[in-house]
Amino acid sequence: MSWGKTLKAVALASAAIVATAAAQAGVVVKSSGPSAASYPVGKKLDDASTVALKAGDSITVLTANGTKVITGPGQFTVGVRGESKRSTFAVLTRQASGARVRTGAVRSGASAAAPSNPSLWNMDISKPGRFCIADRSRVNFWRPTTSGERTYVFGSGQSDYLIYLKFADGVAQSALTAEQLPLAANRIYRLSSDAGAPPQLVEFVFLETVPDTPDALGALLAEKGCNAQLAMLSERLMVSGE
Repeated sequence: MSWGKTLKAVALASAAIVATAAAQAGVVVKSSGPSAASYPVGKKLDDASTVALKAGDSITVLTANGTKVITGPGQFTVGVRGESKRSTFAVLTRQASGARVRTGAVRSGASAAAPSNPSLWNMDISKPGRFCIADRSRVNFWRPTTSGERTYVFGSGQSDYLIYLKFADGVAQSALTAEQLPLAANRIYRLSSDAGAPPQLVEFVFLETVPDTPDALGALLAEKGCNAQLAMLSERLMVSGE
């Protein structure tokens, strides 16, 4: 093959790679309205494409640069403009240790923002259901209300063994190792609290690899049914002014 033909082949291959990436540059994470069936959660959209929406339509699209809410009627470009949310994504998906996090005191009468879960890999104890795990060695948990000591109990239909998860007063995070909480695919846990609320169901889903872009990770979370994490990822990467 001549040098000219080699360069042409490389160029064509590069163009194909770019085209493939562009074709997966956005994923629908929420939709409502008359056209919702055309834009189901998990649907991939070309970042450069346009969507035609009717009155009452609203779709939320997670792209490589952030999250965009599009409302109808009209035709709209999928791609996100403005500052990229990649740095926020990096912090949110960093796999941190299971160290306890104690909240700071707030002066009486002072306003404070609602606490927020610092990591996508912390299971919010108030949002049971399917939870995707990136690190099988431990499961980190987070609670939005930190006042008082609290104990949660995991029980499994496959065993009579109960696992206790404890939060100290003022502490937002706690963790269980794989030895304490044996993890298995397709195992449903019943999660109960000492507050007496009805047990809720929890299922852990293992991720073999973790995508390094927001849109790819969003698509994987949608595929696995890890809806609370998908919603959290979408909300934290929302781009203002879109």
